[in-house]
Amino acid sequence: MHVEHHPGSYEIVHVKDNKGQQFATRLSNIFVVGQGKKPLIKLPKGEGQRLTLIQERNARIVATEREVADE
Repeated sequence: MHVEHHPGSYEIVHVKDNKGQQFATRLSNIFVVGQGKKPLIKLPKGEGQRLTLIQERNARIVATEREVADE
């Protein structure tokens, strides 16, 4: 995690998620729910991380191919 300090403006935080993707957001948008890698709440599918549009499309294609193969 890296914090950029901008006097008179927002502090920007660069974060890396558990999938290895990096992103930047405001410091006020960052919070921790859990300890270490163990969440204290139940997370939705994908552990609360959204897939990219391409990843969603590929997952739908694979699921459709499995349904066709099962028939």
